[in-house]
Amino acid sequence: MRARTDSDTQDDIHDGPQAETTGPTGAAGRTEAAAATEQADEADADTDADAETDDEHGPEDARRARWTAIGTGVLLTLAGLAASLMRLTGSAPALVPAAYALGAAVCALAAFLGSRGRTRRALWLLIAGVMVMAIGDQAD
Repeated sequence: MRARTDSDTQDDIHDGPQAETTGPTGAAGRTEAAAATEQADEADADTDADAETDDEHGPEDARRARWTAIGTGVLLTLAGLAASLMRLTGSAPALVPAAYALGAAVCALAAFLGSRGRTRRALWLLIAGVMVMAIGDQAD
């Protein structure tokens, strides 16, 4: 897609109705200059569309993102559960193991969402889960 800049919009305003009535007309009542501009814009749009398909992420990138979200979620879930069990047996306040367990649950949810292809939501949930675990660490 190609967004118009202010200068492109101003050109259309200045070349708009006056140019159609005063200039030599081409097909469909448009000026030859306007028709040439439209053809150039269409060619530009085709080039932009080709460039966008090259820059877009393919199925391999999506698969890698899903596996990364799953692996990270599982790893953080296991770390949170291990920390929760270690703090549960110690003399830490009850908030500490609860925060670790809650953070692990959020990371497990993130791993599940990552496996379903919701990698952006999984990323944010992983961040939230680690933040909850960090609260437990600060309370310790």
